[in-house]
Amino acid sequence: MTNTPTPGEERTPTPGPTPAAPAPAAPPTESAAPAAPVVPAPVVPAPAAPTLTDATFDRVLEPRSPNRLPLGDGTWYQLARAYVWVRLISVCAMLVIVLVAAAVLAALTGASWLWIPGGVVAVILAITAAITPRQARSFGYQLRRDDLVFRRGILWQRMVAVPYGRMQLVDVTHGPLDRAFGIAQLKLVTAAASTGVEIPGLTQAAAETLRDTLIQVAETRRTGL
Repeated sequence: MTNTPTPGEERTPTPGPTPAAPAPAAPPTESAAPAAPVVPAPVVPAPAAPTLTDATFDRVLEPRSPNRLPLGDGTWYQLARAYVWVRLISVCAMLVIVLVAAAVLAALTGASWLWIPGGVVAVILAITAAITPRQARSFGYQLRRDDLVFRRGILWQRMVAVPYGRMQLVDVTHGPLDRAFGIAQLKLVTAAASTGVEIPGLTQAAAETLRDTLIQVAETRRTGL
């Protein structure tokens, strides 16, 4: 039986089920690229920090005279032990050259007096070779707060202080014989030529470390930092 609406009566429509809203379209997905394998970085061993005391003499030998220049306080660094061998080889090679030259000239010219200057030079070189070990141990340098102090000599002693702020050039040189024994020379150049210092017979590692240290300290002193 159906309900028939009476005249003048409006029929209220029966609400039907609400249609579901369409689901939003999913964004297109890109195909994921395969992750690259993680390769660990190679471990680089830190270089051993060279010190200024490796393969050097243990202390500075002072002259016996009571009027010698005092060492004072602080740590004095020495030359490398190999410096003695380099000096002895150089002096002995020069001695052989002088003797051979004197012998050849005397034989070619027949002048036996040529042995006199050759003998004098040979004696001087022999004495130089004899005192080389003692002389090498008279060298020393000290790194103070504001300057580098260098001393050398047995009979003729010298001690000079080079302010860090006055350094203009730090030069490291080594010849073939020096390289064979692993040593080098470090030269400090300042505005005044008389205050320049040349430290021979340093190990190559010590010379490079000292060069870098002096350059850094000199730049700091000049900039006033």
